Amino acid sequence: MTEKKPAAQTSKFSEFLASKKLDGRRIISASTGLERLQPEDRAIRLAQKLKKKGDGKKDEGGEKKKPRSGRPVTPRAMAAALKGGTISGPTKTRILRAVNHLLAQKKQDAVTLDVLF
Repeated sequence: MTEKKPAAQTSKFSEFLASKKLDGRRIISASTGLERLQPEDRAIRLAQKLKKKGDGKKDEGGEKKKPRSGRPVTPRAMAAALKGGTISGPTKTRILRAVNHLLAQKKQDAVTLDVLF
């Protein structure tokens, strides 16, 4: 009895990585650096917290900037993306940000979310 191996599932994302010669481990590493909380992110969160309490300024008039999430791409999420599994929208955005960072290092054009997924 010979067992047939199932054909390796290739997702749109894994084909893109192969064509651009990017490594999943580098994406995880880049995401860790990009998503790490910076002092300005902590200041934004503090201002939001104070505003919610009522101690902050009522109307700053400036642009509202969102802080980084502090949550990088995990190896489990990366494996699911390579396999073609389901991943959440924020995770897709984190992967996109890390891929675009690596493409910028290689002096290549940035891509959009629909190219990857």
